[in-house]
Amino acid sequence: MTVLDARALGRATLARQLLLDRADLPALDAVAHLGGMQAQEPQEPFVGLWTRLRAFNPGTLSELLVRRRVVRTHLMRRTVHLLTAEDALAWRSRHDAMLRQRVLGNYRAELAGVDLDELAAAGGAVLADGEPRSMTELARALAGRWPEPGPRALGEMLVAALVPVVQLPPRGLWRAKGGVRNVPLSSWLGREIAPPSPDASDPVGQALVRRYLAAYGPAAPADLRAWCGLAGLPAAVAAMRAELVTFRDERGRQLLDLPDAPRPDPATPAPVRFLPAFDNAILGYQHRGRIIDDAHRGLSVAGERVVLVDGRVAATWKAAAAAVTVTPLRRFSRAESAAVAEEGRELASFLADGAGADHEVRIAPPPGG
Repeated sequence: MTVLDARALGRATLARQLLLDRADLPALDAVAHLGGMQAQEPQEPFVGLWTRLRAFNPGTLSELLVRRRVVRTHLMRRTVHLLTAEDALAWRSRHDAMLRQRVLGNYRAELAGVDLDELAAAGGAVLADGEPRSMTELARALAGRWPEPGPRALGEMLVAALVPVVQLPPRGLWRAKGGVRNVPLSSWLGREIAPPSPDASDPVGQALVRRYLAAYGPAAPADLRAWCGLAGLPAAVAAMRAELVTFRDERGRQLLDLPDAPRPDPATPAPVRFLPAFDNAILGYQHRGRIIDDAHRGLSVAGERVVLVDGRVAATWKAAAAAVTVTPLRRFSRAESAAVAEEGRELASFLADGAGADHEVRIAPPPGG
């Protein structure tokens, strides 16, 4: 069985994630290809699409949210993701049990004795009037019936697990500020959520496997689980084994992949790319070593924005006004510094909506001066 080293896997990840070459894709198709985008920080998906697409216009993504073509909702790993409307409707019920268990992992004591099916029905009844509500408002509406858990536990269980909801614009629009206001997913989209499939081969799970491998493969079932939060989808993987190819990584894990998906030569040059906070290109794996060193793994979960140089995390970045500040994690060569500065100026221009002629990039001294 062919062994793929970290560099080969890294180049495959960059190609699948649209980070090796910017893609000529509409924003909607890019969100679909990526299987959704991590979006608990509302502005980050705009940077995530800018760094992946040619001529990306942030107003296009805002329009997709307003026109209900994409939605912000809790799904993979119980985190807020930006998803196409079709994927949200098709995938939501498959994630129900995982979402409940993830919330219970934080509030099991507070929610002890609460019938979750009754709570779900009551929450759905409150939201049936179509009035957008914050998590706190929804919890307070039910606190008289369930006073013991407290509004935080009730609210999180309702909006992150029991009642499929979307976060309404202006939340998530370009340069817009707005609190989280929730309405039911099905009423917002005017379509019902697909019910759970009785087919033991897990057709929705199979769709998730294909979409994951297209955007993240080659990967192990444990990586798939790390991305979506579901328990490896064993029935789905078993049902589609014949259509997949297999590899091994340097740790001896078996990796699955789609036969015709890109696996570039490990020597393929990789351009500088600026990634947003919590990007799934890093977080979507159990073993993240393909593009980030173990010493820096904490950066991604801490919400640091990172810079890829030669396909690996080599710096963090911040933006203020029309300036982008890059803090290297290692010493850059002169050519790397020039490439980082050039891409940083393009990012600064994007963040400033192209206003002004001079967009400053500051590269801080490397570790050790």
